[in-house]
Amino acid sequence: MNRVALAGNPNVGKSTLFNALTGLRQHTGNWAGKTVATARGQYTFDGEEYQLVDLPGTYSLAAHSQEEAVARDYIKSSQADGVVVVCDATCLERNLILVLQVLELTGKVLVCVNLLDEAERLGVKVDLPALSRRLGVPVVGTAAGRQEGLDNLKAAIAKLVGSEARAAPKRAPCERVTLAERYAAQVVRSEETDRRRRQQRLDRLLTSKSTGIPLMLLLFGLVVWLTVAGANIPSAMLTALFARIGELLEGWLAGAPAWLSGVLLDGMYRVTAWVVAVMLPPMAIFFPLFTLLEDLGYLPRVAFVMDHAFQKCRACGKQCLTMCMSIGCNACGVTGCRIIDSPRERLIAILTSSLVPCNGKFPTLIALITLFFVGGRSGLMASVEGAALLLGTLVLGVAGTLACSRLLSATFLKGMPSSFALELPPFRKPRVGEVVIRSVLDRTLFVLGRAVAVAAPAGVVIWLMANVTVGDATLLAHCTGFLDPFARLFGLDGVILMAFILGWPANEIVLPVMLMAYLATGNLVEFDNLTALGQLLTQHGWTWLTAVCTMLFSLFHWPCSTTCLTIYKETDSLKWTALSVALPTALGLGLCLCVTTMARLLGLA
Repeated sequence: MNRVALAGNPNVGKSTLFNALTGLRQHTGNWAGKTVATARGQYTFDGEEYQLVDLPGTYSLAAHSQEEAVARDYIKSSQADGVVVVCDATCLERNLILVLQVLELTGKVLVCVNLLDEAERLGVKVDLPALSRRLGVPVVGTAAGRQEGLDNLKAAIAKLVGSEARAAPKRAPCERVTLAERYAAQVVRSEETDRRRRQQRLDRLLTSKSTGIPLMLLLFGLVVWLTVAGANIPSAMLTALFARIGELLEGWLAGAPAWLSGVLLDGMYRVTAWVVAVMLPPMAIFFPLFTLLEDLGYLPRVAFVMDHAFQKCRACGKQCLTMCMSIGCNACGVTGCRIIDSPRERLIAILTSSLVPCNGKFPTLIALITLFFVGGRSGLMASVEGAALLLGTLVLGVAGTLACSRLLSATFLKGMPSSFALELPPFRKPRVGEVVIRSVLDRTLFVLGRAVAVAAPAGVVIWLMANVTVGDATLLAHCTGFLDPFARLFGLDGVILMAFILGWPANEIVLPVMLMAYLATGNLVEFDNLTALGQLLTQHGWTWLTAVCTMLFSLFHWPCSTTCLTIYKETDSLKWTALSVALPTALGLGLCLCVTTMARLLGLA
């Protein structure tokens, strides 16, 4: 099979081109020994089979990051019969630097100038034959999103694969920049268009110091509200479906010993079903919305706005993007830290990834906000108040991320922030179908699979603690009683603290475990309405201070098991994984202690 490498800068439409050429004949995985994702796919042209190897998007082959090292080493290895370098027609000059670097490694290069349709709307025209003459390699133009130019590209690839290899030219790095600037000036013509002027106005609005952050908060508040509100119906449907399946399983286990039925059904199955029912709908909504913003071109603007704050903390501005991913799922935020080139700054981002609330914490936060601060009211104003308070918890999480990033950069991970290339790509119409498929397959199911793998055995442990009796009380009652004096120092109680410990497999089950302990039932409990839940909590001594401290600890405590596992896989270190657990826990307990002490000194509790 003919093998062709696909290289290019980020945001040049390389993934769209790859998907357009290979369709569904592709698979993904990690490079051997590297935590860098790769995709490979096949297509047929004139009876010949071709395999496309999608190299990580990179601005350079200087090997400052794993992605750059993987791309450079693969091109140098001569495993590919040719290299296609994809360029963005709207900003060709910067892309040509990578083209010149690839040309120094191999002579079998084809340049694909993509996004010609966007360039035309922005008033940019590229003289492709002239560019080919200057580079000395074939150049093909495409608009992959419209499926235009693909046949010409396939024909050019076939010709490239069958050609003889040529010696790669050697150039000084500074000459590369000069040549890229000169070639772009010679082959690119641009003129002002209405679309370009609109984009410039949008950029000024979204990146301004006065409007950028308020608009960012408003937009992410909307995304969170859509995620939470939209997940209610499918979550209820999944809960009902799993309940019916549970009834069938109960019938099949009717003749089994009570302990076996309890372990398998009330323990393993019920906890796993709860995690899936509560976790899947929000992720299935949040990740496509997040990916749509990414596809639209908005997220680089967010990184631009937040870059100054992270630079002050001696961290990387790209951490803002991984922080946004963590809102959907902390584990995804951890894997997203691969985009940060500096190992020190990547580690800072990983260790602080759980300081923003993931979707698993939203049910607890929303319930407590509604019960103790909105007063159980309904209507528009109550909804606005609740959304504002929930957004406030997000802002507090961001503040905690910045503070801990600065603390780490001044202690365990000293160093100055590195520079990085931040591109503001043109706004593009999102490819909704592709975005949904990619986000569901690459993010939602990936995280859900890890969560289920941990939730099933954890369900057995939870059931055993709630049903095994020692003396006159269950193991769960003994543990909550033991933790109670310590927990009350921080405005909590033993049940709340134990619920967080048993909720380590997934934050979604913290509140159900809490209710199970209060009611002394052996199974997870779900209330039909918030009024009954509020009455139960009040009967067990809850006040506004208990609610505040529980919300603070829900926001800042150890990462869930899926995130811990992901951190270990990314760092390959028990030491850094342990620090990622200790850091948010210390912050949460410290804040709870401060709030509780102040409230008691002021006579408010």
